[in-house]
Amino acid sequence: MNKPVDPEIEEAKARMRAILDIQKRANIAKGPPDQRLRRDRLTRCIDLLLTHKDDFVEAMNADFGARSRDMTMLTDIAGAINPLKSARANLETWMKPQKRKVTPAALAVFGARAEVRYQPKGVVGIISPWNFPVQLSFDAIAGALAAGNRVMLKPSEFTPATSALMAQTLDLYFDEDEIAVILGGPDVGAAFAGLPFDHLIFTGATNVARHVMRAAADNLTPVTLELGGKSPVVIGRSADMAKTAARVMTGKTMNAGQICLAPDYVLAPKENVDGFVNEAKNAVAKMYPTIKDNGDYTAIINQRHYDRIRGLISDAKQKGAEIVEINPANEDFSQQEHRKIPPTLIVGATDEMGVMQEEIFGPVLPIRTYTAVEESIAEINARPRPLAIYYFGDDSAESEALLARTHSGGVTINDVIFHVTQDDLPFGGVGPSGMGAYHGHRGFLEFSHEKAVYRQISGELLAMMRPPYGETFRKQVNARLKP
Repeated sequence: MNKPVDPEIEEAKARMRAILDIQKRANIAKGPPDQRLRRDRLTRCIDLLLTHKDDFVEAMNADFGARSRDMTMLTDIAGAINPLKSARANLETWMKPQKRKVTPAALAVFGARAEVRYQPKGVVGIISPWNFPVQLSFDAIAGALAAGNRVMLKPSEFTPATSALMAQTLDLYFDEDEIAVILGGPDVGAAFAGLPFDHLIFTGATNVARHVMRAAADNLTPVTLELGGKSPVVIGRSADMAKTAARVMTGKTMNAGQICLAPDYVLAPKENVDGFVNEAKNAVAKMYPTIKDNGDYTAIINQRHYDRIRGLISDAKQKGAEIVEINPANEDFSQQEHRKIPPTLIVGATDEMGVMQEEIFGPVLPIRTYTAVEESIAEINARPRPLAIYYFGDDSAESEALLARTHSGGVTINDVIFHVTQDDLPFGGVGPSGMGAYHGHRGFLEFSHEKAVYRQISGELLAMMRPPYGETFRKQVNARLKP
């Protein structure tokens, strides 16, 4: 049976196709924006966020039901402004053509020149997620605008208030041929991914990314995929356990674990598990003496995700794991206004448990053991390549072994998540955790076409390379055949 036509979805599809056509025509007619205009566009984004920061905090709190306002101001507002300011400060350097060596070098003596020019790709489509809806939208926008592109943004339908506010404010600060926002659900998102953009960046779940990539393939649209996966924490025997637990639990409880880079499971020496559990309890109690009505502790985004996470805990319990719910004030969460789940440790998690088979995206942390660090390397390599790996300890041989013999998008040593905060480091995954990278200069490059330019010498020195071929030609070829 044919699916009935939804007039609103068809209207959204028609609008996005029309906007893409407007932006592509403007791109051709006006050419690449100069440094002044790029700087102005980045500044407008910064002004937008500063002017409406409180509105965005309120919108995100409404979307989550309960979201830490202070965390939102740090991660989503300051976290969005920083890449915009960094791009604005570095534009002049990034935009300069880069000289390259001429081959063979003798041609340079006679005036040959080679360079790379950075040309805007055109129109960049951005599909942003719900967990950090403002930061992950404007981080991609910063790279796209710095590279001189026009932007179409499809924010998540899971954060309707925040997405609507982004649409409203971006419409105030930008013409439609510069930045446009498309609102809608999965059907609109699927159609958006199938548009013939000049580049498409998607941040979200790996299973959705497969559909996005298939849709983009019809137009041979280059894609950047920022995904997730099960990012492990390896605790070495040399680790300071109190410091390790505090840092791991900070990353696990921020945004209630709804972070693509959140530590997803722990690999610890068997004899250190009790120590980690005790220190994790202490760390959580210090950060969140209460949870249920604590404004610093974020709720799960919606009922479906809440039920999924609770189901993972129940499944692990039924299959023999020890469940350690960290609930410092012994609060009753069976009746609550919001969808809050206390930090929960799954001690003795096994491969048969769902908690070890999928990305958790919540405040639940499985703990497994190893005898030798070789076992932890083997376990990481037996799983799909994660977005991040975290190592705690002072044993440089162990950390180097992990760096050299495992694959992940990035690594933070003696903390979690922090590599993503470094402007001068590329951020991206590998394989199932993503492809391509952005942030800082890497984002400028990702959204630029690196155009190779070669300027030939004016003289006819190379005439010897044309037919009819003779001894001079053969000598030149033979010179290139030497080991």
